[in-house]
Amino acid sequence: MKRFLSGLLAGLTFGVGLTLSGMTSPAKVQGFLDFFGNWDFSLLLVMVAAIGVHLPLYRLVLRRRAPLFAPVFNVPKSRILDGRLLVGASLFGVGWGLGGFCPGPAIVNATANLGGVITFAAMLFGVGLYEIVFAPRKAVVDHSTVTQTA
Repeated sequence: MKRFLSGLLAGLTFGVGLTLSGMTSPAKVQGFLDFFGNWDFSLLLVMVAAIGVHLPLYRLVLRRRAPLFAPVFNVPKSRILDGRLLVGASLFGVGWGLGGFCPGPAIVNATANLGGVITFAAMLFGVGLYEIVFAPRKAVVDHSTVTQTA
């Protein structure tokens, strides 16, 4: 129950932060991507602020023996840029630019407007398609790409 409540609290905090910063508006995202028009740099400020908060806290948290609700930290250690990663990142970026939503704001907007519902449904379709096409190929999990600290 503690794990559920902590996840709920983190999600609500993230959603409130997105809403207060205006990042749930597709116009903000599309304005940020409009470099040669009326460029809106506010998304850049939000990202820099998020990194400024995340980086020191991430390093501080990793000094713990283990997470609060798991036996070990699972941190990817692979730095390989392969075709699957590049194609996936490209599709994510194109979808983000066309829809004006990244996953967090899409979830927030799925409760508020039709555009958010459509974007969220498309994200779920993409995840489902991945699970049908690629997940069966991953019969054996390669644990060498995960750092486990105890």
